[in-house]
Amino acid sequence: MVNTTAGASMASGGMLPLASLNHISVVCRSVEESLDFYMNVLGFVPIRRPGSFNFNGAWLFNYGIGIHLLQSEDPKSLHDRKTEINPKDNHISFQCESMVAVERRLKELGITYVQRCVEEGGIYVDQIFFHDPDGFMIEICNCDNLPVVPLVDHTFTMATCKRAATSATQAPPLSTTVVAAGSPCVSSVSKTMQRVSGEEASHISCA
Repeated sequence: MVNTTAGASMASGGMLPLASLNHISVVCRSVEESLDFYMNVLGFVPIRRPGSFNFNGAWLFNYGIGIHLLQSEDPKSLHDRKTEINPKDNHISFQCESMVAVERRLKELGITYVQRCVEEGGIYVDQIFFHDPDGFMIEICNCDNLPVVPLVDHTFTMATCKRAATSATQAPPLSTTVVAAGSPCVSSVSKTMQRVSGEEASHISCA
């Protein structure tokens, strides 16, 4: 049944009364394989799943959000596992305390990843991207380095996006480093002087 009242409210500029992100769902070729990944790589904890469900799956929780794994009824029909890591693809992102520790752990696990470095006004944001067993992309970052600055309105937002897109065609690309599983390449941690609260901050080198 369609809630026409809510529809009318949205049409007149109203917003849904949302509170927070609850969970994301991922369709899996193998729930068991994905469980191992989300538990032992990302640190999620299995939680009780409603017994009324008549299909295979698993629920996990940590960091204030849930991950719901759904067993595909026809795993062979799923798209081929993605091999190229594209930071502009769909993904879920996690803030972390130590990018260096994340990189070290991914190397120990033999997980292929891509690094990106973003600089904005002397503030550096490091990003690491990699895939789960089904090719769904995970990002680990220190994006909290950037302040959250609300824009005035949606019109201004769209104008800003268009200007940014125009500038992007003229600016040099962001540096990217691909690190393959088992690669002998060892990323160094560079000390970069940043005028952020008058302190020196370290970040993963993208060189």
